[in-house]
Amino acid sequence: MPIRTLVWGENVHEQKNKIVADNYPTGMHNQIASLLSQDSNIVTKTATLQEPEHGCTVEALANTDVLVWWGHAAHGEVADEIVERIAKRVWEGMGLIVLHSGHFSKIFKRLMGSPCALHWREAGERERLWVTNPGHPIAKGLPAYFELEMEEMYGEPFSVPEPLETVFVSWFQGGEVFRSGLTYRRGAGNIFYFRPGHETYPTYHDDTVGLVLRNAVNWAYNENQFPQLLEAPNTPVDQAIEPLVERGPKLHQAGEEGLK
Repeated sequence: MPIRTLVWGENVHEQKNKIVADNYPTGMHNQIASLLSQDSNIVTKTATLQEPEHGCTVEALANTDVLVWWGHAAHGEVADEIVERIAKRVWEGMGLIVLHSGHFSKIFKRLMGSPCALHWREAGERERLWVTNPGHPIAKGLPAYFELEMEEMYGEPFSVPEPLETVFVSWFQGGEVFRSGLTYRRGAGNIFYFRPGHETYPTYHDDTVGLVLRNAVNWAYNENQFPQLLEAPNTPVDQAIEPLVERGPKLHQAGEEGLK
């Protein structure tokens, strides 16, 4: 069954900056979607900040297996209600791939529970990405390292929780290093953060970056969904797995709802 992938783009810089518009004349979200579409197992749709409910309606997310998120200039314009809606879908099992400056997005910070801060420099530096986990599915088909001739520098420390796995570590021409490919799980949802993707450089025209993104979508896909993880039901005594005799004092009487 094809992986239904929604590529979310802020779509702000493309409208205001000629360099970005020249790099991505149809929008960064559409270029990312075109990279993903090279895998016949991935079916893409796109959404942008400017659409009603930012394109992340209940229906759209219900029909999304993996959400790819790129944002930068307008993190604060994403409605909190939509952030919570996306977080719930991740907990249920929807995959999430967060790109570049999306590290500071509301949804990534919500799921990480940390500042997600770093230091940066925009100087067109060479970035060398080392594959630190060559057996990982996201690294399938990659060489020991690959390079992007021009990228924005992100430098450690990166104030995120300790990841499940580190797939890539970057070195920059100025000497800094950065954990640039990190995996997490929140609830039943797989999350991957991938660092490259500054909008004034043609990063999403790079074949190797495209391979990483396609691998990441396949890795993040979860065939099963678990909406019950969002519930906190009471299990009555007569429904216990083993025979059980109720005893001791009770805080709540039958029919009362307790605090969860």
